[in-house]
Amino acid sequence: MLSLRAFSRAAPRFSCSIARTSLRPVALPKPAFQSWKQVSKPAYAAFSTSCVFREPAAESDLELLAKLEDEVKHEKDSGAEDAREQETSIKYALESGEWKVKDVQGEQEVVLTKTFGNETIRATFTVADINNISEDTADEFADEALSDEGDYQTESQQSRDSQVDDEMLPPTFPARVNVTIEKPNNGALLIQAVIQDGDLQIEEISHFKDAAIANAQTAEKDWTRQSLYAGPPAENLDPELIAFWGRYLEERGLNVEFQNMVTDYISFKEQKEYVQWLENVKQFVAA
Repeated sequence: MLSLRAFSRAAPRFSCSIARTSLRPVALPKPAFQSWKQVSKPAYAAFSTSCVFREPAAESDLELLAKLEDEVKHEKDSGAEDAREQETSIKYALESGEWKVKDVQGEQEVVLTKTFGNETIRATFTVADINNISEDTADEFADEALSDEGDYQTESQQSRDSQVDDEMLPPTFPARVNVTIEKPNNGALLIQAVIQDGDLQIEEISHFKDAAIANAQTAEKDWTRQSLYAGPPAENLDPELIAFWGRYLEERGLNVEFQNMVTDYISFKEQKEYVQWLENVKQFVAA
């Protein structure tokens, strides 16, 4: 049975071939006398030949378009329910944390801002981090899942299975978050951290007298920031001091709810950007 996809590839070529055939002038015997009106009239039908100009550059274009269309439909159908749940959870976390969002379609970076007393807090993260799941972690998770399915289950194993199923979650990606805390006439702190598996790990804490350098909106500011002393790596600091820094951030809204929201937001936005990318590419190929 001919599939719809095969039919969609064959139909345009058939119709266009008919159009090209009909454009060929037909050799007819010339009448003995023709008026000037008859001579100026073309021997072929004056209908539109737009079908010829809409013909794709290559036959594979139609197959690619069909595959892109299938991918768009699959992504919209399969991710609709998850997207609604994520959007509701994200909205609640942002409102409860009093965060303002700057999220531009087509851009990877998301910027959250809020005020805390006389401080202006800015947290940035990017959807590119969703691709940072290490191959070793993913392979290890897959191996564990397969081994659990193949093992013979004793009564004691069955009693543990319910706990294992709850604890075994897909590997999460490390989401890098840069947090700047600015005070009037006192510069700004730049805290670089990574969120993974429900834990915020501080990597570096820096202070800059110029808040613009901490935020580094331009390449020049970023170059200047890299040339300044940024402080020691957080792993070299006293663990008790790091614990106090954790409480410092938590009081400013970077708590567990914020951490979960960031990873959900990255997944939610990446999915939207991917579907939009599919739509843009499909329109380009079809043009």
